[in-house]
Amino acid sequence: MAESLAHGWGQKIGEVLEAGVVSLLGDFAKTHNLYLDKHGARPVRAGKNATWKDINGNEHDLDYVLERGGSPEKIGTPVAFIETAWRRYTKHSKNKAQEIHGAILPLVATHRNSAPFIGAILAGEFTNAAVQQLESLGFVVLHILYKDVLKAFAEIKIDAGFDETTKEAKFRTKLTAWNHLSARKKKQVADRLIEINRSNVDRFIAALKRSVTRTISGVCVMPLHGSPSVLGSVSDAIAFISGYDEKKCDLPVIEYIVQIRYNTKDEVEGKFKKKEDALAFLHSYLPPQIAPVKAT
Repeated sequence: MAESLAHGWGQKIGEVLEAGVVSLLGDFAKTHNLYLDKHGARPVRAGKNATWKDINGNEHDLDYVLERGGSPEKIGTPVAFIETAWRRYTKHSKNKAQEIHGAILPLVATHRNSAPFIGAILAGEFTNAAVQQLESLGFVVLHILYKDVLKAFAEIKIDAGFDETTKEAKFRTKLTAWNHLSARKKKQVADRLIEINRSNVDRFIAALKRSVTRTISGVCVMPLHGSPSVLGSVSDAIAFISGYDEKKCDLPVIEYIVQIRYNTKDEVEGKFKKKEDALAFLHSYLPPQIAPVKAT
């Protein structure tokens, strides 16, 4: 029984984190004219999970996706994937980090043309190794410490702390106190959790803003002529390059390499055998055309 009560109390803390994040990302989405996809009913999909498919057809249930051009009735272009997690003990943190990047990275590859932002908002006990693992893969991590979770609950006179020795009666007291709170008081805890971590939250949001508001600073197009030469050794390759006639210009185009360069130093590269595919890739970066209104 104590274990189920501990799980129930942990769920309440997770709900507080979720409420704080929804408010934070919801405000961000409104400011930047984006759609926030999250758990809940959405006419364009079946079920309530924010489920996205990767290039191999595998489905991933996500926490939050910011979309450009999205709406309840239309799936937009994903510009940010953000996962959240609450953990009481560090022994679970590595597995959670692996779960997060296991779900997100295939979707980043699928939507590489939009080079989406990837972030993780963690609360509770996570090892430095778990955080660094995510950061090494390109995630921007906001880590809300366990002590700050306790501090947010202390604002409403609830001791949120527990460990593996906490008795059943203690969990009952916490759950009873929480369940008797008004919706306004519960939101106060969520808001306070964000406010206590304001400087770290602001850094996370600043990184998110840089990503979704970036602009294209240049486009590099490299048509490759001729066929590749496969050499058996480094010496052979050196000899090949040394003797290569750079003035040759009558060879057909073998491949187009197109690099989209952003003011944030991000780059998206595409390689295409056909001119039509290279053009389609570039057209995908043009702003949508608004059809003229016909006079009546």
